[in-house]
Amino acid sequence: MPSKRSAAFRGSSALFGFVLVCLPTQAQQSKIRTLNEQELVDMMMGGSIQASRSSNTPSSVNRVKQALAEGKKFRMIALEDVPDDWTVVSPGGVGGGGAWQYVRIRTTEQNLPRVPNGNVLAAETLSKYTGKKIDAVIRSEADGATIEAMLLAADLGVPVVDGCMVGRARPEIQQQLPTVLGIPASPAAYVSRWGDTIILAHAVDDYRVEDIARALAVGSAGIVSGVDTMISGRDVKRSLVPGALTQAILLGRSAREAVEQHRDPIEAILKIMHGYRLFHGVVAEDDTKGDRGFTWSVATLEGVNEDQGHTYKIWNKNENIVAWYDGKVDATAPDTLMDLDPKTGDAHNGPTLGAFQVGAEIEMVGWAADPRWRQPKGIEVFGPRHFGFDFDYVPIEELQKARKNPAVN
Repeated sequence: MPSKRSAAFRGSSALFGFVLVCLPTQAQQSKIRTLNEQELVDMMMGGSIQASRSSNTPSSVNRVKQALAEGKKFRMIALEDVPDDWTVVSPGGVGGGGAWQYVRIRTTEQNLPRVPNGNVLAAETLSKYTGKKIDAVIRSEADGATIEAMLLAADLGVPVVDGCMVGRARPEIQQQLPTVLGIPASPAAYVSRWGDTIILAHAVDDYRVEDIARALAVGSAGIVSGVDTMISGRDVKRSLVPGALTQAILLGRSAREAVEQHRDPIEAILKIMHGYRLFHGVVAEDDTKGDRGFTWSVATLEGVNEDQGHTYKIWNKNENIVAWYDGKVDATAPDTLMDLDPKTGDAHNGPTLGAFQVGAEIEMVGWAADPRWRQPKGIEVFGPRHFGFDFDYVPIEELQKARKNPAVN
């Protein structure tokens, strides 16, 4: 096995050429484990459960199974085992509603060919620009970013780190723990679905990274692939939510086994998260629009069973941000506010990103954010005032205590 210091190049794609990738030493390899199919399937479901928005778990499961059938290997390394001198990156898609419609029309008429893997091209571009070898991949957020991180790591032949920059899903790039801790997201590389490639060499701050990446998405039919937050192993150990992927596996497995054993999957999930049952209802209204690269929605649920006669309202910017129980604030970001299918425990699968399906029966649940999100900088970038509300963040446990709604333990 070549040493980590070897000038090793591994082909990432016949189309995209080469990306600088370090081969781990024998000692490092011993700390990296290969995930099996069931673990990966459970991880896809668990990543959706962590998300804080409607999700499409079957799509992620199909993608990971297809990759396994193609012979790809998915490996993971614990956060504490990442060497200090490794370089890690985070892939993901940026986008939402409100894209320039004329771009969609024109590119369709042009019949422009699409690149098969924008994240690989973005990683290759960022690696070449910085001259840094990529040793591992980190998940930017929950839900679809889980499969994106796993696939990029498999394509590069490197492990994914068992952690997450957020712990849930978030609508804006600067809403990640590295930003809160002063670690910049730039330089970054972005790739459109047709292969336009852009290097963001430097940004004034991560708010500007968000502005620029979102503008690229709006001008690129709604989405761009991106690789950003290129940081050292030393910094990654202090700036991720640890064990997030192991937790995703546990959540997916626990919900699956609960259904198989005719137990309540919501109860199984909340015991793991020490979370709260917030509301059980049916979606009565959903007002969704796309604007400025985001999907915005306001959904109203009418209560059933124990919540009969009550209402629940959720305000969503790609993700669930604020909820009200009978008109009173009940939970807000950065805590997780999640819509689940009461029969399966899986994330509710809405018609589009963040939207709610009218008529769907949903169990709204929530749990506390990582303590670092509750520091002043975390609340500044991810609390309700950031989204334009005129009230302060209150931890979910305090809101639920006032409502006399205990956590599930």
